[in-house]
Amino acid sequence: MTMSTTRPHDPYESPTDTGTDTDVAVVGNGPVGAALSVLLAQRGLRVTVLERRPRPYLLPRATSFDGETARLLAATGVGDRFGEITEPATGYQWHTAAGETLLDIAFSPTGRYGWPDANTMHQPALERLLAARAAALPGVTVLRGHRVVDLAERDDRVSLTVETDDGAARTVDARWVVGCDGANSFVREHLGVPMTDLGFSYEWLLCDVELREPRAFTPTNVQICDPARPTTLVGSGPGHRRWEFMRLPGESSAELNRPETAWRLLKPFGVTPETATLLRSTTYIFRAAWADEWRSGRVLLAGDAAHLMPPFAGQGMCSGLRDAANLAWKLDLTLRGLADASLLDTYAEERRQHVKESILSSVQLGRVICVTDPAAAAERDATVLAGRRGRTGPGAPDAAKPLSAGLLRAPSGAPRAPAGEVVPQWRVSTADGTGLFDAVVGGGFVLLTTDDPRPALGEDRWSFLAALDTRVVRLSPPGTVLPPEDTEPGLTDVIDTDGFYRAYLAEHDASALLVRPDYHVFGAARGTEDTAALVDGLRDRLAAAVPTGGPHRGT
Repeated sequence: MTMSTTRPHDPYESPTDTGTDTDVAVVGNGPVGAALSVLLAQRGLRVTVLERRPRPYLLPRATSFDGETARLLAATGVGDRFGEITEPATGYQWHTAAGETLLDIAFSPTGRYGWPDANTMHQPALERLLAARAAALPGVTVLRGHRVVDLAERDDRVSLTVETDDGAARTVDARWVVGCDGANSFVREHLGVPMTDLGFSYEWLLCDVELREPRAFTPTNVQICDPARPTTLVGSGPGHRRWEFMRLPGESSAELNRPETAWRLLKPFGVTPETATLLRSTTYIFRAAWADEWRSGRVLLAGDAAHLMPPFAGQGMCSGLRDAANLAWKLDLTLRGLADASLLDTYAEERRQHVKESILSSVQLGRVICVTDPAAAAERDATVLAGRRGRTGPGAPDAAKPLSAGLLRAPSGAPRAPAGEVVPQWRVSTADGTGLFDAVVGGGFVLLTTDDPRPALGEDRWSFLAALDTRVVRLSPPGTVLPPEDTEPGLTDVIDTDGFYRAYLAEHDASALLVRPDYHVFGAARGTEDTAALVDGLRDRLAAAVPTGGPHRGT
């Protein structure tokens, strides 16, 4: 049972049309830019994607995404096709050169957010899914072979100068621009945004292979902490796998970056020209850096244009998709006049801190892994093994860290849990059947409550929630029998199938949660009067007037 996440859209009209070519110009059509364009178009906005490559890039880069990111991707409408392009990872282990286990993380196939904790994938296949979804939305225009060479902000728009493959030039006027154009971002460089670089980098050889026959790898992902050659083995979606080999001190890049070197390093793992096809063999140098500014007027940065991180925590693409999820609904509210443009300042405030933590965590892991001195490696192994004695393997670490600042309810100056947390996803039921919460209820703002909040909310708050397309959901305990149809307009009744939501509310002494479209909890309330105050808090933070005539032109 799936509810559409798309707001009705007329391709020839836009509530924000003020003579510009598009509401939002997205520069770059990788996974972050593609996901952002879909999330915006599903909200009824006009989106133009400017991609310098004339054709899709067919080689893999990222190889996995976590359970929270799976949920964010599912919000673009492609979740029902994950089975075609992904495989759940069973676990992640670190081994010494002698094969002893330094770290053992088990992944759950049904994680905290309704999807497997870790999902291996073939990135070109993911990009094809997103491209097909974008093509199905009338609000998205994708212009390939269009390189942005200049941009200039006017009073109410940004003018982008674009060169096409045939040398012609054109101008695209957009209300807002988002640079999703990668590590060598033209948008970031044009704005003159400096980056904080931690100076932590190593060169590795990436070998992406397609296996000729199915093989089982248990666990799915392994890090071999061998000072003779630190090596990484990871899944990369159905039939695909990646090996990564670190360049050693004194070894030249040219020597490492040869197909014969790749086959020589792969052979001990049973990977030969007879058993696999080498899709790509190339060296890369990772970086640990973030942009010091993520917004300049009407121009914003997202994904690798805003941050770069080592691969050891698997959070590069995941972080970019979190950027897209955070930014999409804030741009929507700003363009529809339901929030002041200052709302977009919370984008960088919220995402930069999370990204910094992910980068620092990746660097910490890398300092443990990238050890080529035998004595230092032996000391590391002894220390880690001593700490593991008598302990069982942990579950997957949760990369969905709570927000500590930004658009959150903070009546005493600091948010109180669960404000800032990513709300978990469990099963709920209606008279029509049972499914994951997002699929049953739909996307957008959600007011989840155990009571009927309408008497306390009043007409003005109810109108405000309706203007935000808020789903007001009343949660009933397991075993409740619901009527075959909703009998109370504006209120959706669901059953907490496994009792997890009511337990979550009880844990936080709450009867209601107000959840943002990116699944972060804005705040919790206890009782109907506090629920009314919770709604008032969101309205005040958005700086939005009570709507009287529906959507109106925004900034």
